[in-house]
Amino acid sequence: MKDYASLTDEQLALLYVGGDFRAFDLLLERNQQKLYSYILFVVHDPEVANDIFQETFVKVITKLQDGKYTDSGKFNFWLSRIAHNVIMDTYRHQKNSHIVEPTEDNDLNKLRSNDLMDINRENEYVNSQVMNDVHHLMDSLPTAQREVVYMRYYQDLSFKEIAEITGVSINTSLGRMRYALINMRRMAKEHHIQLNMEL
Repeated sequence: MKDYASLTDEQLALLYVGGDFRAFDLLLERNQQKLYSYILFVVHDPEVANDIFQETFVKVITKLQDGKYTDSGKFNFWLSRIAHNVIMDTYRHQKNSHIVEPTEDNDLNKLRSNDLMDINRENEYVNSQVMNDVHHLMDSLPTAQREVVYMRYYQDLSFKEIAEITGVSINTSLGRMRYALINMRRMAKEHHIQLNMEL
């Protein structure tokens, strides 16, 4: 009997490709909560998130069965990339009306390059309330900006990894983060929210 628990996601995916359905069950079990949380955070609608989650795994199954997955050691990135593409397809079809795009009023010169990048474990306790406020502000961000912030701070991905998953350049990922920070600062000021965090 195989010791599935000791296998990596990549190994499980390849076992499934070889016809081992138990391997896929475990792969789904391991990844469903993290993937669903990511999708829900981006789309803000549990019903839409469920649809996207299901469509993502249908695509995963199809791609695995078609031999379109090779063990690159990055199963999570591959999975996130598929989910990202399904989310973007959904938005293209639905034309989300809650998007707030950057405006001419946004001044990138006011932004320090290290904003929100150096939060460390020592500051975590002190910053917990601020992060709760930030989470609420993030809900009002455009989808692309919200997604980058989520990947950076909730999934702890580098900008290179974010760029790879979302299919854009690193500069575009950084730009989206800058606009997100600008927008969150503007919203915090408008709503009189104190962001007393060492940025």
